[in-house]
Amino acid sequence: MKKLASMIALILIFLSACGPAAPVTTPTQESTPTSTTTSTLIPATSTPTSTPTSTLEPSFTPAYPPEGIGPETYPPNVDPLTGLVVGDFSLLERRPLMIKVSNIPRYVRPQWGLTLADHVYEYYTEYGSTRFIAIYLGKDAAQVGPIRSARFFDDNIIRAYKAVFAFGFADYRVMDVLFSSDYADRLVLESVNTPLFRIDPNGYDHLMVDTSDLSKYITKIGVDNRRQDLHGMFFKKEVPASGVPVTQIFVHYSLAIYNKWEFDASTGKYLRSSDTVESENVATDAYAPLTDAFTKERVSADNVVFLELPYQFINKNPEQFEIPFTGEGVAYAFRDGQVYRVHWRRLTQDAMVSLVNDDGTPFPFKPGNTWFEVIGKTSVLNRDDQGWHFTFHIP
Repeated sequence: MKKLASMIALILIFLSACGPAAPVTTPTQESTPTSTTTSTLIPATSTPTSTPTSTLEPSFTPAYPPEGIGPETYPPNVDPLTGLVVGDFSLLERRPLMIKVSNIPRYVRPQWGLTLADHVYEYYTEYGSTRFIAIYLGKDAAQVGPIRSARFFDDNIIRAYKAVFAFGFADYRVMDVLFSSDYADRLVLESVNTPLFRIDPNGYDHLMVDTSDLSKYITKIGVDNRRQDLHGMFFKKEVPASGVPVTQIFVHYSLAIYNKWEFDASTGKYLRSSDTVESENVATDAYAPLTDAFTKERVSADNVVFLELPYQFINKNPEQFEIPFTGEGVAYAFRDGQVYRVHWRRLTQDAMVSLVNDDGTPFPFKPGNTWFEVIGKTSVLNRDDQGWHFTFHIP
């Protein structure tokens, strides 16, 4: 009854903020009610139109609920991954799309479609490299890539998001884990039958995908593609108290991979810059702004969250890691130019990641997109006048 009362309160707030109801297009896809849906549709803030991304840019309603949204329930046209109203909320009546994206060699940059992702995870793979996992739900992207191969850690994210996973291939040991799982029918590789395609924009053959086509493909082959229970994230527009001002964040994964996030007060977002040369220390670092090759926009995030996870060697030749991602651990949440030392929590394999304070109460994400930087538990943190510096380390 408490959850029902909470949902009714949220609906009344959104209805008063949004005004008269707009015409709603009924999704053609059957939906199974979960804790994230209600029988009352909240008017969207805009009407779907044709854009290069096939979706709308979500926006805040005029009066964001002061008590926040989540972590247990969400209005049916609010993206549970961003806390934002989605104009074409039929997009939420599907599984999230998960795409593995390359980050090195540097000629794969700028990547395609990263600015349209709800979430992006960056994590260390092997031999000094990192890769991205990009998650799409509230928006589509007509080009995402370059797509590369899977790793053991991806299993955690597939299970958390109940996602469809498009990837380039994998080591046979990783393939054994993926294709022996209960989500094997949601794995998508390049073939004449799948929607993955190739482009050659700069002399390199890049594997890509359109997320809308990927979702349609999954439905076409008979895989359950209904709205999933993605509860776990809590969103609040108000800036939490007790934050420490930090406007620049640096992370060194290796000599070859390091990046910088700079808070832009005019937009309230963190802007990403990436390495341009190999560097052993801060004095020789060199950066360039990272843009999106598809949207031509600067890669940015409303939230940047560092997750401390226990990287564990499975093999050292070749380098392979298991990165357990259940339980609880230290996290650093950056939002609105402030940093908060909190805890990540993911108690079961099928749970979304949540952030909690020391007393166990939910810590609020800023409504918007999130980048997760996955670092080792023994990584080193240094602070100076420039900002906070994380140096990746594993035992």
